[in-house]
Amino acid sequence: QVQLVESGGGLVQPGGSLRLSCAASGSISRINAMGWYRQAPGKQRESVATVISSGSTSYADSMKGRLTISRDNAKKMVYLQMNSLKPEDTAVYYCNANIQPRGYSTAYDYWGQGTQVTVSS
Repeated sequence: QVQLVESGGGLVQPGGSLRLSCAASGSISRINAMGWYRQAPGKQRESVATVISSGSTSYADSMKGRLTISRDNAKKMVYLQMNSLKPEDTAVYYCNANIQPRGYSTAYDYWGQGTQVTVSS
């Protein structure tokens, strides 16, 4: 059973910073891309940052320059450092990973339960 568990969300003032963490656990053979998505009320879920197994990263234009995504392959974790946060960054942030479970020849997309980030004074 593969699981992703996020942590690190919360309430922060505009201009503040937060660091989100996501841990993958279970019977895992390989983790490919890992990333973060967000979904604001009344809006579709959108990708904000991705890091592939080589370490190469990509970011949403709306948050570029304010985000740093990183991963620790040994710990099976992915992190998202968010700086200069704005009220419009308020959303539920979800961890996503493409994971090949042990004993399987195919990789699947897994999602965490989400963590709320609220940017407000």
